[in-house]
Amino acid sequence: MSFGHFVVPTPTNETIREHKKGTTQRASLEAAVAQAAGEVVEIPCVIAGKHIFTGNIREITMPCDHGHVLARVHMAGEGELKAAITAAKEAREDWENLPWEQRVSVFLKAADLLAGPWRDRVNATTMLGQAKTAFQAEIDAACELIDFWKFNASYVKEIYAEQPPVSGPGVWNRVEHRPLGGFVLAIAPFNFTSISLNLPTAPAMVGNTVVWKPATTGVLSSWVLMQLLEEAGLPAGVINMVPSNGSDIAKHVTSHPDLGGVHFTGSTGTFQSIWKAIGENIHNYKQYPRIVGETGGKDFIAAHPSADPAAVATAILRGAFEYQGQKCSAASRLYLPASTWPAIKALVVEGLSKMKMGDVRDFSNFVGAVIDERAFDKHCEYLKMARETATIVAGGGADKSVGWFIEPTLVQVPTADHPMMAEEIFGPIVTAYVYDDNKWDETLTLVDNTSPYALTGAIFAKDRHVINHAVNRLSQAAGNFYINDKPTGAVVGQQPFGGGRASGTNDKAGSPANLRRWISQRTIKETFVSATEWSYPFMD
Repeated sequence: MSFGHFVVPTPTNETIREHKKGTTQRASLEAAVAQAAGEVVEIPCVIAGKHIFTGNIREITMPCDHGHVLARVHMAGEGELKAAITAAKEAREDWENLPWEQRVSVFLKAADLLAGPWRDRVNATTMLGQAKTAFQAEIDAACELIDFWKFNASYVKEIYAEQPPVSGPGVWNRVEHRPLGGFVLAIAPFNFTSISLNLPTAPAMVGNTVVWKPATTGVLSSWVLMQLLEEAGLPAGVINMVPSNGSDIAKHVTSHPDLGGVHFTGSTGTFQSIWKAIGENIHNYKQYPRIVGETGGKDFIAAHPSADPAAVATAILRGAFEYQGQKCSAASRLYLPASTWPAIKALVVEGLSKMKMGDVRDFSNFVGAVIDERAFDKHCEYLKMARETATIVAGGGADKSVGWFIEPTLVQVPTADHPMMAEEIFGPIVTAYVYDDNKWDETLTLVDNTSPYALTGAIFAKDRHVINHAVNRLSQAAGNFYINDKPTGAVVGQQPFGGGRASGTNDKAGSPANLRRWISQRTIKETFVSATEWSYPFMD
């Protein structure tokens, strides 16, 4: 029971640590990296608050040094998945009936733990396990997740305060913002630690209980953060962590009658298969499951002839190659005018010549390894396609002798309908199409129609009429649209994130819109003096 109308601390975006050489912040992170690299961690399932070691082991290695084992994860099977569902169902009543301020306090405490004593540990495991540079780990595993937890807590308070504006004489109208019926299944990607944790914790904040499948290739940092949540006071069974195979999830979880919703980030194909499976089982559910997904992207940079070549080149270098292009928002296709293409190309090539690639433990490296051998082989196929059907302007190398290293690569294609302009690559390969300066309008049509995705995109121009025209023409081409900036780097509370078309349901993580998807409203009308006569005056 609560005795007060509580106000959540006003959230502000977490300050990014730069980890400059010679600073105590740098030394502290380096020590955490060395410690994490010197351990082999046993990662259990976490079900009803218990750590379950199944004995079904999968080794987790460093992408930058694939002979280096970081962890041994105990994979969940049928028994563990069914136990996780049971645990979520049993924890539900106590959790949803806990006053909202007590629920969000768990995550506010988690945010402060992450901002303080857990920060280096989480960053270090993200660097080693997911091949992120110190900077990429800092903005993802630390800052963005802290922001998710603090801003979402504020959004919960705002949502609960939303009530019908009018109650007539003798009547009180009010709305409850209840959790969904059943449990929520959260399926996480490898590439963003913050997203991996936001997927289960956003539904949990508003009273849902969760079965959480972290990506196996990102499970080391997820396990550390699961322990952080336990320290923050998350009750047993609210979030149940079950590293597992996708086929087992499909067989034992998505078909369960108590499925209340799916919170997903990952590949388009996987999301479509989940949606199809839910449709085929719709008659078996106790409620219509909510389906929220953020999937693939083929994100664009389109430069008008008036654009500054240096700004465009910088956006390409950062937008395409930070974190090896393994961001759903990464720049992957370029539309560049013939008049400024030579200048842009020269600047990008110069930048690539200075861009170091290697182990993320060397802080001077800008690019690390791609996540695993499957990704490496896929990217090699695209490099082969580029050599045979296009022009490799810079890069094009690949080396898996120590880690899964794909050289940052710029490709120029002869036609705008080339497969590398349409297909998601998800690696450090960016493809450019050079258009005639007088065909800007036709180029905008190509931008809009070439790819099935609509996640992020950027336009560069100085002419305000050109900018306005492009914004209108490309209204459905990207859920996150950037003007004179790279198409990556959305910040919680500033740029809610998500896209449409084949890129997902556009439910905008980092905003109240996402949290509303995990709420089922109940309207209550209370009449203080009830009617006692059934007839109406018009009948006289």
